[in-house]
Amino acid sequence: MVYKSVRQPKISDAIIQQIEEMILEGALSPGQRLPPERELSVKFGVSRPSLREAVQKLVAKGLLTSRHGGGTFVAEKLGSGFSDPLMALFESHPEAQYDLLEFRSALEGVSAYYAALRSTSADKQKIRHCYEDLQRCHDVRDFENEVRADVEFHLSIAAATHNTVLLHMMRALFSLLSHHIGDNLSKIYPKADYRRTIHEQHGLLLAAIEVGDPVAARQAVQDHLAYVEDALLEQGKENTRVERALRRADLNLQDKTAS
Repeated sequence: MVYKSVRQPKISDAIIQQIEEMILEGALSPGQRLPPERELSVKFGVSRPSLREAVQKLVAKGLLTSRHGGGTFVAEKLGSGFSDPLMALFESHPEAQYDLLEFRSALEGVSAYYAALRSTSADKQKIRHCYEDLQRCHDVRDFENEVRADVEFHLSIAAATHNTVLLHMMRALFSLLSHHIGDNLSKIYPKADYRRTIHEQHGLLLAAIEVGDPVAARQAVQDHLAYVEDALLEQGKENTRVERALRRADLNLQDKTAS
């Protein structure tokens, strides 16, 4: 029988493993600043040289970035699988926006389903906190922050699935779609009834997750995104009608001027 020697892992490697797990689980988010070196070494119960070595290796891996005199951060571009040039293509092809909504419906439907099934009480508190932040922005009509809060609400649901791949797919998707969501809402939010209905749909999604009903949670997402698509289509038709009316008015004015 062959015995393999048991080697004690290096302290820095153990630190790396913990930080990598925190990034995977979503406890550390892209762009988040890590505590100062002295504080972090106390939290891990390790020496500062061991921590420094671990951070240097994580920087080399592209998971962390260090700014001279500014601290250490989780890499901003972590998980940004969708590129800006691709975003520009989506924006220049209106039909692709509906493909994005369809894709969101599939991905967020799964996310809501597993969040309702697996979320802990702490997860539900986080989701409710994000919803209440969204409510505050909605009440004061702070559109820019409402878009941010909308994204955070959906990401908190993804985190509650306890599926690391799904969480980071959602993060990559929403880093791409933050502008897309804002553009969509800017088109339909001027109408109070659209805005109110969309916010009510977020409330239904929250309620389904809180009571642990995965089927209702998935359906709430699908109903929400189907409504957004219908609202965008209707708004597009209305814009076309307005443009036609303006063209007719312009032609009539030209005829009167000519006569």
